[in-house]
Amino acid sequence: MSQEGAGAGAGAGAAAAAGDRRVEPQTLAITPLISAQRKEARHASNNSGNGFVLPPPVPLSPYPMNSPNRLRLNPNNEHKPDNYNDLELDFSPLLFSSLEKYLPPTLLGSSRDTKVQYVRELLLRYTPDGERNRMQKHREYRQKIISNYQPLHRELYSMNAANFFVSSFRDALNEKTEESFRSIMTEPSPGIFVFEMLQPRFCEKLLAEVENFEKWVHETKFRIMRPNTMNKFGAVLDDFGLETMLQKLMEEFIRPISTIFFNEVGGSTLDSHHGFVVEYGGDRDVDLGFHVDDSEVTLNVCLGKHFSGGELFFRGVRCDRHVNTETQPEEILDYSHVPGRAVLHRGRHRHGARATTSGQRTNLLLWCRSSIFRELRKYQNDFSTWCTECQRERNGRLHHHSAVIKSEMLKRQEAA
Repeated sequence: MSQEGAGAGAGAGAAAAAGDRRVEPQTLAITPLISAQRKEARHASNNSGNGFVLPPPVPLSPYPMNSPNRLRLNPNNEHKPDNYNDLELDFSPLLFSSLEKYLPPTLLGSSRDTKVQYVRELLLRYTPDGERNRMQKHREYRQKIISNYQPLHRELYSMNAANFFVSSFRDALNEKTEESFRSIMTEPSPGIFVFEMLQPRFCEKLLAEVENFEKWVHETKFRIMRPNTMNKFGAVLDDFGLETMLQKLMEEFIRPISTIFFNEVGGSTLDSHHGFVVEYGGDRDVDLGFHVDDSEVTLNVCLGKHFSGGELFFRGVRCDRHVNTETQPEEILDYSHVPGRAVLHRGRHRHGARATTSGQRTNLLLWCRSSIFRELRKYQNDFSTWCTECQRERNGRLHHHSAVIKSEMLKRQEAA
């Protein structure tokens, strides 16, 4: 998750700069990177995090792998999906709405029941029994919260761009062109985009909402799930009613940007999210270790309040095979948070955050995911379109091949 947090204080930052890191042996909600010296002493949790991810396909009766149900690679963006919020479904209603654009053209005009059956059968093929049981328990957990928690600022629960975002961000999204996006952004390092996004009043209200939720949790002694396997504090915004608003944020605002800048990692097919806040300083978390996110694209926005420290450090984009490789000098970037300002980057961009040394810092995180990209990635071995280490290996092979050809040509010329 695009989490914050410094590795293990200043030492983590220095080690990150050197690139001497290792990844935990299993996938976590955040995949933490640890030093080679500690690799044997650390073991990953089996916790798969709170967000929904389609696992590898497995044969399940009565929906075998030869089921004819398929999705299209390219969505029909002119199609307006149905709303499924009023139905009792095995999966999130938002997932049905987001996948509807990928249905075969002959199904787009079908009844809602027909589309539900088609998508449900497809999803069941990819979801083992254990995962379905976990999802059902999580739905019950979430419903219990929403049924009892009374929101402080109900206006936050529906998307209102005019009240949420600064005018420059709204104007750029109205045009939806690379030129308009770049006009409001800086790119301090390749693939890391920084821009003003949230109005101060929105940040204040969201902070107050989170504090109100945490007060309710404390008073009712309700045991909540934390955002990920590495943060002990913070809250999952989706769990207390903000899921629909955050899905719209992803679909209408982050996906258009990602289509242009992160298309090679599924930026145009983002269809689900995991939204949460993390808290640092005081009696909260101090930092967060060097890691990669369980996302294709990560949005990280500082909400406030007053704080010192907590800088993000980035150390290059890597695929699973190269996640532990050394950092190159040109990949090193340190970034200081500013309330209301967003950082957008690939989830596989290795990063961490240094300790928040005074005050309290709260950040909004939105992990944006593409189920299509994740499925296609299983059948690929080369990720040179986005993994910088794959790119270096590919360039090395091309250079070697060119040298061999040149050598052979010289030998033939000499022989002639």
